[in-house]
Amino acid sequence: MKRLYRPASICVALLLAALLTACTGPGSYAVLLPSPDGSVGQITVTGTKGSQVLTQASSAAALDGSTPPFAVSPAQLQRDFGAAMAARPPLPEHFLLYFDQGSELTAESKVVLAKLLARAKARSNLDISVIGHTDTQGTAEANEALALERANAIAAELRQLGLPDVVLSVESHGERNLLVPTADEVAEPRNRRVEITLR
Repeated sequence: MKRLYRPASICVALLLAALLTACTGPGSYAVLLPSPDGSVGQITVTGTKGSQVLTQASSAAALDGSTPPFAVSPAQLQRDFGAAMAARPPLPEHFLLYFDQGSELTAESKVVLAKLLARAKARSNLDISVIGHTDTQGTAEANEALALERANAIAAELRQLGLPDVVLSVESHGERNLLVPTADEVAEPRNRRVEITLR
């Protein structure tokens, strides 16, 4: 079975000058931007004239490493790198749909499904992964089958609701990859889920 990968919550470092010019000129620089969740990591810019460490959002350093970090205003960022930032593909979006002990979505998850559908229709070149999960009640084999049944049901519903031509992959993780770790034979509602990723 394939594994679900989530984007790491790390800094987004834009070496945008490299996207805009074929060679590193004296005005080329790297900018540290926050991750989508607002967290900020760090990058080290090492060039022919030195090395600089960026640890604050919107700080920058020349690509040759010659200058200490400097602040970049939103206006300057837009002026220098607006076209490159606009060309970035949208980040993946993740949704969790929960089930009762069978294959019926909870009322709250039906609301989430409607939001998911709206977000999916807003994307172009859509690729969707649907991964079914269960709690630990029952045998591993039965749970593998139940998780696949849930994932297939959601995939069919997405197609029926207006996403017939998207790339869609369906998997079962059964009782593996629990959202909430439990012992065997534990009914945990948060583990009875389908994870959907829009790319």
